[in-house]
Amino acid sequence: MADPDSAAPLHGFSVVIPVKDEAANIRRLLEEIHAVIAPLSTACEVVVVDDGSSDQTLAVLRALRDEQRGQARPLPLVIVRNPHNLGQSTSILMGVRQARWPWIVTLDGDGQNDPADIPKLLQCAAANPGVALVAGQRTQRRDSWNKRIASRIANRIRGALLQDGTPDTGCGLKLIRRDVFLALPYFNHMHRYLPALVRRQRGRVQLVGVNHRHRTEGRSKYGTLDRAWVGIWDLLGVMWLMRRNRLPVDAPSVE
Repeated sequence: MADPDSAAPLHGFSVVIPVKDEAANIRRLLEEIHAVIAPLSTACEVVVVDDGSSDQTLAVLRALRDEQRGQARPLPLVIVRNPHNLGQSTSILMGVRQARWPWIVTLDGDGQNDPADIPKLLQCAAANPGVALVAGQRTQRRDSWNKRIASRIANRIRGALLQDGTPDTGCGLKLIRRDVFLALPYFNHMHRYLPALVRRQRGRVQLVGVNHRHRTEGRSKYGTLDRAWVGIWDLLGVMWLMRRNRLPVDAPSVE
C-alpha cells in the first residue's frame, strides 16, 4: 500500500460532515475518520455541522470533543451548529466557510460512506495536478431497491441533460478545492450537482470508485418522492446555468 502521506494535498484538508439526528451513528463515524487521518502528517481537521438535530447529536459531539482533549493525538474536531434545519447543501456551505484548509472532503453523517476511502481521493488529487473535484462513485449501492432504482433513473436523466460525465453524482464522498467550492453558485440541493457546476467553471473532475455501506442505525431523512419533485426544479435551474455559461475552455491570454 502506498504511503498515505505521499497522497495527501500538501497544504492540508478539512473533512466536512453535515448531520441531522445522527446521535446513533456520529461517534462511530468520527472514530473511523480519526483512525484514517491520525497517521497522516498533513494538517487536517473535522468540521461537523449539526443541522438542527432534535436528538442527542449535539451532546454526543460535545462529549467526544471533551474526551479528546488531553489525548496524545486528539481528533481535531470543530462543531458548527445551525440555528435551525437549513438542509444538506447549506450545512456543507456553512462547514466549508468554517474550514481552515484548502481542500475539503465531504461525506454523509449516516456512516454509509466509508472513511477508509478518503486516502483514495487524496491519492487521486496528488496524481492529477490541477484537478478541482474528485468525486466518489459507489461501486455497489447498499440502499433499498426502490431507492436504487429511483437514483438510477435520476442519474440517467441528469447525465443526458447536463452531460456531466458522472454516473453517480449523489455519492456524498468527495474531495474539492475550497476556493472552487466557494466560487460555485449557491442554491438549495446544489451538492447533488457538484460535478456539473465544477465543469461549468472549467474545473477538472476525476472519478474514483468507493465503498458503500448499509445504514446500521436510524433512517434516511429524504423521501424518494420528495427528491423527485425538487429534483425537477433543480435540474431545470442547473440546465439554465449551463446554457448561460460563457467561460472559455482555454484561459484568455494577457499581453
